[in-house]
Amino acid sequence: MAKRSAGLLLHRPGPSGVEVLLVHPGGPFWARRDEGAWTVPKGEYDEGEEPAAVAEREFAEEIGVPAPAGTRRDLGELRQRGGKWTRLWALGADLDVSEVSSNTFEMEWPPRSGTTAVFPEVDAARWVPLAEAPRMLLASLVPFLDRLEALLDEEGGPPATGR
Repeated sequence: MAKRSAGLLLHRPGPSGVEVLLVHPGGPFWARRDEGAWTVPKGEYDEGEEPAAVAEREFAEEIGVPAPAGTRRDLGELRQRGGKWTRLWALGADLDVSEVSSNTFEMEWPPRSGTTAVFPEVDAARWVPLAEAPRMLLASLVPFLDRLEALLDEEGGPPATGR
């Protein structure tokens, strides 16, 4: 069975249009990567788990606070390059992410050293203008930005971006 993950894509009005909340993966593999390395708060779930509940849990684990209140709008699922299916919900909310308190993971580092190191799952979070987000986000997640933009356009608000 293919792996599945679920998460929340927060958005808010910003000075130059809609902004989305992106997170940077922690650990040595991502330490020197910026453009094309950011993601959204999300995590894997097992068969029988409720994806919406997993999205809430993963947000709290990766950001350090529960997700804000508000209406969650299903953006559907997308198949990622590695075969994993990811499902996201859009949530219009503002949140101070100047201090992220993510859960951690352990791995052998440096490789073949016999030494175990602890790293945060997420080492940074920031609000990014929707027009800039495709450049920052993992390419396989970019279609979710299009879905968010279409959703916001349907709601009849101001234009989401100049993309």
